[in-house]
Order: sequence, then structure tokens, then C-alpha cells
Amino acid sequence: MPVPVTIADDSAFSRKTVRRALPPDWDVTVHEASNGKEAIDAVKAGLADVLFLDLTMPEMDGFQVLQYLNEHHNKTVVIVISADIQPEAVELVNSLGAYRFLKKPLAADELRQALLEVGLI
Repeated sequence: MPVPVTIADDSAFSRKTVRRALPPDWDVTVHEASNGKEAIDAVKAGLADVLFLDLTMPEMDGFQVLQYLNEHHNKTVVIVISADIQPEAVELVNSLGAYRFLKKPLAADELRQALLEVGLI
């Protein structure tokens, strides 16, 4: 059974980069969201057992998405992928329940390692 995955980023190029970095042997169904509100909608619709989340997006940013998921006790595995690597951002993301924080530009081997570490592959 494929794992429902959503890639949430306002940049189509970044979404495509994440999609290409996914391990080819990982059985997933990939959905995309271009802002935080769409990411929340995907979670609610059951399209995001795993959510790859950018922090800087319109409508709702990644921090707001994490806050929403944290408050609603959601079981979605969130891996943040962002260029905002300031220590404060990383600390806040971790406190809000993200499983991993990966920096942009995303490297496929780093993504694979993160997926192994959280037990997804």
C-alpha cells in the first residue's frame, strides 16, 4: 500500500526537487501543496501521512502548519525542508514536533538518511 506523501512548498521548482529526491524504491503516492492552507487540507483529506514542509509560504507558513498539527495531535510525520537554517528556526521547528529539519538545496542522500532514521524506509 503506497504511503500518502504531500510536498508543501510555494515554489514549484522546490516541490519538483523534493519529488526527484524521493527514494525510487519507496512506495508512495505524492500530492503537492503550494501553501500552508493546502498542506493542512491535504492532512485532513488523508493525503499526508508524511509531509515535507517548507517554512516560508503564503496563507499559512510552515510554523503555523506545525502549530496546527501539534495542537490537533496529528500523527503526520513532518520533515521540514527549508533555506531558513537559523538556530532559532530549527529550535522552534523541533519544539513544534517536526521529525527532521533538512536544508535547501535538498540532497537525495540526506533525504534518504532522514527517512531511514525515522523508520519510513
